[in-house]
Amino acid sequence: MAAVVVHAPDSEGGRQVVARGHILGTAHNVMDLLDILEGVGLEREHVRLDDANLIEWRGGGAWEWTPNRG
Repeated sequence: MAAVVVHAPDSEGGRQVVARGHILGTAHNVMDLLDILEGVGLEREHVRLDDANLIEWRGGGAWEWTPNRG
């Protein structure tokens, strides 16, 4: 199981970021996500967006930030 779950984009394109059942914040792009992860102690230069042990992407991968209109 990944340490961080990035949920599907909401109606505004924001993706909820959760770790161990705690909401860390909402990211609207990759830079927001890296800021959130840095805020909990992960150095951005060590974060690999394709590391399935670190991040579980739901509803699209790292480059999917299109608002969910449905």
